[in-house]
Amino acid sequence: MSRTPRPRIPHPSTSHPGVPHPSTSHPGVPHTSTAARSRTRRVRAALLASAVSVCLIAASAPSPATPLGIGDRLFPHLGNPGYDVGSYDLAFTYPGTNSKPLAAVTTIDALASSRLERINLDFAHGTVESVEVDGAPASFTGAGEDLVVTPAEPVAAGGRMRITVHHTSDPVPAANQDGGWVRTRDGLAMANQADAAHLVFPCNDHPSDKAMFTIRVTAPDGFTAVANGLPAGTDRAGGSTTWTYRTAHPMATELAQVSIGRSTVLHRAGPHGLPLRDVVPTKDRELLEPWLKKTPDQITWMEGKVGPYPFETYGLLMADVQTGFELETQTLSLFERGLFTEPAYPKWYVESIMVHELSHQWFGDSVSPRTWSDLWLNEGHATWYEALYAEETADRPMEARMKAAYRASDGWRAAGGPPGAPKGPRPGQKISIFRPNVYDGAALVLYALREEIGRAAFERLERLWVNVHEDDVASTQDFEDLASGLAGRDLSGFFEVWLRGEKTPPMPAHPDWKSDAPGAAKSAGRAG
Repeated sequence: MSRTPRPRIPHPSTSHPGVPHPSTSHPGVPHTSTAARSRTRRVRAALLASAVSVCLIAASAPSPATPLGIGDRLFPHLGNPGYDVGSYDLAFTYPGTNSKPLAAVTTIDALASSRLERINLDFAHGTVESVEVDGAPASFTGAGEDLVVTPAEPVAAGGRMRITVHHTSDPVPAANQDGGWVRTRDGLAMANQADAAHLVFPCNDHPSDKAMFTIRVTAPDGFTAVANGLPAGTDRAGGSTTWTYRTAHPMATELAQVSIGRSTVLHRAGPHGLPLRDVVPTKDRELLEPWLKKTPDQITWMEGKVGPYPFETYGLLMADVQTGFELETQTLSLFERGLFTEPAYPKWYVESIMVHELSHQWFGDSVSPRTWSDLWLNEGHATWYEALYAEETADRPMEARMKAAYRASDGWRAAGGPPGAPKGPRPGQKISIFRPNVYDGAALVLYALREEIGRAAFERLERLWVNVHEDDVASTQDFEDLASGLAGRDLSGFFEVWLRGEKTPPMPAHPDWKSDAPGAAKSAGRAG
């Protein structure tokens, strides 16, 4: 997952995309195997007292409810113990304005991994009207950013359960809210990384619990709704239309996407007949087409590096909004319209950012992080292929970019922690985990690995990584083990210093590379 805070654009003749720039104006069953789930299940519960309240119409509970989490090092309150979600069915009714709450129904099919007298869901910034568990009314209350549900009868370990929540979903952000609904000029989109899907719908909001999704959106005539996956029908009645979409692969909650707006959906064929669809403001259809038509060739380029595209469709959602980032929501990446219309952005740079989000479909979406500390596996790889694409198509040498990153690396580590052990978010700034250390700093680790084991072994590793862990979650340790196996030797010492060391170790084959003093290097990375 991950967001891509846009780097600053220096003069095109003097720099590379690693240097920052100022902002511009402008009902299913579990899919993943039992064996895979055993690798990814949550290890412990952690209690957290949250300062953010949930607006709930609460029924009485027999004793105080507490918020729970799975103990993620960066977001300890996220996720919930005791169950594994198999599918979500989300239904939203858009009132025709992005300043009023949407009526919503969230249905969750899950498997209990332990006896549950209470079920904690991540949910904030909405009003809960009723909850049912297996068709029977259940009591509920709020605790921190959790919705705590007490079913009429406890759910037995190993039992399946269906939780139905009738609620609202509020697109108007609360104070200090970071993510969730994004209000565009003509409607809404989603940006749920890293800790924000539960601002939109009740869920188990951690990438370790991927699930299938069905998404239904009802909107007044004149609006178009698009979501992750492929269309599964439309119903028109009484001046409104309901669009239904379904995913063909499991998805993390932070990758969910819904676009509602006065939009046009453009269709084209990708490699091997892959259906592509792009969502653009209707008024900008012709303006944006020159960029959109580049996607098929970019997919072909990525397939040549790591293997077949992993999902059922792809496309770009070009939203008329200023966010300062692009986002790799599964099968439908979110982009700011301004990225493609601002003349200051060089053509090669825009195309490399398109490839960054595309490569996330393999790295981060298909293979999702087991914990948020594994974020470097997402962003480091996306930055790697962004830079490799620029090298191969625009004569922007990878070595020059990596040498510049090496100079800044000690500063990035001091500010954000080493790539494999990033520092937590700053208070009230959840997306501040997206620092330069997990972008170019992590791509630098991959460059060092390629130098260490050789180009052929590295390229085999990349292909095998996305193949072995397709539709699953994986950790840094999984990557280290696979790399060691392919190299035929223990690489734990290499990864220890490169991923977890306070200082940047010597670059293999480049002993002359130097890192600047931390104070001088902090200004050289991506905007975070």
